[in-house]
Amino acid sequence: MIRFCDVFFSLLGLIVLSPIFVIIALCIVLDSRGGVFYRQVRVGRDGKDFRLFKFRSMASGADKKGLITVGAKDARVTRVGYFLRKYKLDELPQLLNVVRGEMSLVGPRPEVRKYVDMYTVEQRKVLAVVPGITDYASIEYADENTILGQASDPDRAYVEQIMPDKIRYNMKYIDNRCLKEYFKIIFLTLMKIVK
Repeated sequence: MIRFCDVFFSLLGLIVLSPIFVIIALCIVLDSRGGVFYRQVRVGRDGKDFRLFKFRSMASGADKKGLITVGAKDARVTRVGYFLRKYKLDELPQLLNVVRGEMSLVGPRPEVRKYVDMYTVEQRKVLAVVPGITDYASIEYADENTILGQASDPDRAYVEQIMPDKIRYNMKYIDNRCLKEYFKIIFLTLMKIVK
């Protein structure tokens, strides 16, 4: 039933939001050089790699200077990118990943290989489910970039503090995965964005 909801709501979202996609694409093109979309290799279910879609919010080639974004201090983020990130609009193209079956609307956020390779055996349990666009960790760490921007060593802060905590939140959904939790997380995410 969750897969049916994923496909139905993602297709509906892509249709309804298509005018907004066009406006965002134009803003990105007018703001900075590079493509409209950014595709990054992430680790999905059973540890398999897939390409995650996002609207490009950083200067082209910015990921070569580091995988972690550090909030308002990060000069790699474009002017339009700051706005897209603030309201999570850069995440909208992931609806395509959901339709393709690589992601769900709800589930643990897919991580890059560098950090997955650091997982303990216990932490690797998050790879047993399809990753998602949002979950409890996404809600609790909506300001993750700001937190990392205040850290003296953002990479270390992510690995030692944020990543383990996010995995604990991931397990909260995984251990109670059902349609009720699915819709609860979607509702909480929308409320967080509105606030």
